[in-house]
Amino acid sequence: MVKQVTIRKAGGSVGATLPKDMADRLHVEPGDTVFAVETDAGILLTPYDPDIEEALGVASTMAKKYRIALRELAK
Repeated sequence: MVKQVTIRKAGGSVGATLPKDMADRLHVEPGDTVFAVETDAGILLTPYDPDIEEALGVASTMAKKYRIALRELAK
């Protein structure tokens, strides 16, 4: 979905206001933190931290690989 957003001055920075329906779909509310990721296609605005997503992926892979050892350690 593509929506037009207006950039506004906010103190020494600038900010973008998301339409309510888009904010609802992203599950973001005033005061929440979102991440602006620069991509080849432009800017990706996401509530998910890409570094945390990558770390969770690595953790998931290790949990699968060492499933038996982790089960024994949990006893």
